[in-house]
Amino acid sequence: MTWDYVIKNGHIVTPDKLFQAHIYIKDGKIAAISDQQLEGTAKRETDATGKYVLPGLIDIHVHSRDPGPTYKEDFFHSTQAAAAGGITTVFEMPNTTPPTNNVENFRRQVANLTSKAHVDFGVWALCLGHLNNEDIPALHEAGAIGFKFFWGYAINKKTFQLTYNYKPGMNDVIPPFSDGEVYEIFQTVAKTGDVLAIHAEDSSLIQTLTEKVEKSGRRDYDALLEGRPNLAEEITIQMALSFARESDARLHVLHVSTGEGIELVQQAMAKGYPVSAETCPHYLFLSNEDYSKVGPILKVYPPVKYKKDQERLWKGIADGTITIVSSDHAPHTAEEKAGDLWSIPAGMCGTETLAPLMLNAVNEGRLSLQKLTALLSENPAKRFGLYPQKGSLAVGTDADLTIVDMNKETTIKAENLHSKSKVTAFDGYPIKGLPIETIVRGETVMKNGEIVHSPFGRFVTSNQ
Repeated sequence: MTWDYVIKNGHIVTPDKLFQAHIYIKDGKIAAISDQQLEGTAKRETDATGKYVLPGLIDIHVHSRDPGPTYKEDFFHSTQAAAAGGITTVFEMPNTTPPTNNVENFRRQVANLTSKAHVDFGVWALCLGHLNNEDIPALHEAGAIGFKFFWGYAINKKTFQLTYNYKPGMNDVIPPFSDGEVYEIFQTVAKTGDVLAIHAEDSSLIQTLTEKVEKSGRRDYDALLEGRPNLAEEITIQMALSFARESDARLHVLHVSTGEGIELVQQAMAKGYPVSAETCPHYLFLSNEDYSKVGPILKVYPPVKYKKDQERLWKGIADGTITIVSSDHAPHTAEEKAGDLWSIPAGMCGTETLAPLMLNAVNEGRLSLQKLTALLSENPAKRFGLYPQKGSLAVGTDADLTIVDMNKETTIKAENLHSKSKVTAFDGYPIKGLPIETIVRGETVMKNGEIVHSPFGRFVTSNQ
């Protein structure tokens, strides 16, 4: 037997097991896992003694701006960044230009991304209520990894782009949907069996409170939080859970940022609702107290909240309420993020630093390496119908592997990020524990921080 690649002596990590073994790869698949050396020769071989081998990590929440404002980012660079951070599969968000709101745009997007992908990828479809409810079944058949609804956002009538800071009277803008229209979205997506993911912030509440704060003249970060308070997330999640209960929609709450949101999800899970929740590193490692150090770069939507929320999110990871951690990678240029806090865009780079930040948390005792493997690999693969082909270390599945060195130390430096824009709130953040090799279907894409493979990523879907 001639093996394509053999990884020897690594500590194999799954959510359930931790053991030392050799992994044998043939034709892009895991051909064998054994604690004994098997007969045959290897075209390539790595000695992973003292290193940990994880099922390939998955980032379900990436905005690559492609097509669209690609001066900020594009899929070529975002998937380089993902691979540099140990990610083997990304899910691209649908609010591109044009958005993935119908089958024609969806298929065009898959073709566009395939030519640039350094890792495998799924593509989200966008829910626009009555504007595209009739397109939802066909988008499901085309292979959408899930459906996303930006709750509370207005829509440009001409481009179908989201309007992030809606105010009544805006020209050529469709106001945020009514509760009844949103419920119809839940019913429509529920029929496909796919996941419906929501950005959970109440637009009406935010409008009223932000206007009040703006009149006061305050422009500080805590004033921003007063305009977009915990309550805006809480009441949206509460309504979404009720809609999910009544429609049987498989609800996924994106980037949960508050303790109140976690409490609601936990209660719904206990009642058997078909719900899951994710959070992101900026909510786990930062709070409003960091604004004095980080500055306007800290601005994301939903905003980074308070220490009490951060602590509750970690508790949510420990008790299983949060089942996925993703990046919400949403780059802007340094110039765009350098202006007034209230006028600059929300978002920052994240996919490259997602795994390093979480590995550092393992070394700090915040969670186990096995729990990390569940959050970043097995759970997302299972939730979105890719398991065991993705998210597992099983014979016959895709040889997607992330090799990590838990003793390797570095400092995150914005200038070293592989994204087009290099804006991160974690510039200067010390890290212990790093991905040192990213393997996609048996091919090494990243080795010791360097991208070593040209684009060859494939479109993935639960329909396959």
